[in-house]
Amino acid sequence: MAKKIILTGGGSAGHVTPNLALIPGLKEQGYDIAYIGTVDGIENKLLADFDVRYYGIAAGKLRRYFDPKNFSDPFRVLKGYRQAKKILKQERPDVIFSKGGFVSVPVIHAASRYKIPCILHESDLTPGLANKLCVGKAKKICCNFPETMDYLPKDKTVLTGSPIREELRQGNAEAGRQFCGFTDKKPVVMVLGGSLGASSINDAVRGILEQLLQEFNVVHICGDDKMDNLKLTMSGYAQFEYVKNELKDLFALADVVVSRAGANAICELLALKIPNVLIPLSAKNSRGDQILNAQSFKNQGFSEVIQDEDLDEDVLFEEIHAVYQNRDRYISKMEGSGQPDAVASVLKLISETVG
Repeated sequence: MAKKIILTGGGSAGHVTPNLALIPGLKEQGYDIAYIGTVDGIENKLLADFDVRYYGIAAGKLRRYFDPKNFSDPFRVLKGYRQAKKILKQERPDVIFSKGGFVSVPVIHAASRYKIPCILHESDLTPGLANKLCVGKAKKICCNFPETMDYLPKDKTVLTGSPIREELRQGNAEAGRQFCGFTDKKPVVMVLGGSLGASSINDAVRGILEQLLQEFNVVHICGDDKMDNLKLTMSGYAQFEYVKNELKDLFALADVVVSRAGANAICELLALKIPNVLIPLSAKNSRGDQILNAQSFKNQGFSEVIQDEDLDEDVLFEEIHAVYQNRDRYISKMEGSGQPDAVASVLKLISETVG
């Protein structure tokens, strides 16, 4: 009888893509795989290319601040818990792997009710609220940063890194060059604004485009509805709202990446050994996790960091130029990081948990 696993996690791509990275290896090992996500979240869309059963449940966000939805969302969590219990009773999985997000909370608590072992993965340096609510129910907890070990139970926590899709390692730089329409061999700066786009980064990059294009070609993934039509004809500048299949080729082409500091994004940069400039989301617009993620990467010698409130065109140009000039130093640090093969590490934990 096939071993059965349920993956869960959702609310953003960062709570889904590490799960996707595990699916090929799980299938190779003979697992029957199902996924529990939200009814209308991004996870169902991202799973469309995978042959995996999908269940959508209700999920309520647990906020640390006042919001009228704080009165209704607990009922959504309870509904999600009842739905998760029904799914688990039907599926009877051997193990659950959770990437976090609020949809995971009712799933993990329902699994505890049925004594199904659970493995959590915490991407950020400090645990998010959803994972905090599930730590007591988990058998093992995976993490990305050495510092995270100080925030979680020592006997449960394993430094695995973040699973990244194997296809990202298989890019072709020349294919990326052709996709962008670049006709010369200038080094390439790749700018990632995130799926929603980061206006501060987009504006700063476009403000120094003329300077950058004297030395670099620039590929700019700017987010939905964030294209600048006035710059569509600039030679050496390729902009896209979103890239899916060609992303691996763009990573292979890039000499320097400018990015937000979401945990999964920067773990991909580490795995691919791409020197980078990180511009974390400010504490005004987040719980500050990206600031801590970025600082850890800077301390380890993998990245340079510009705080969002300090971002201006001159600073960004100087940092991009400096990182490119010293790229061998950053690559050497990343090669010596000692980070394990995250997919192999997590699959091993799953196998040991199932027994």
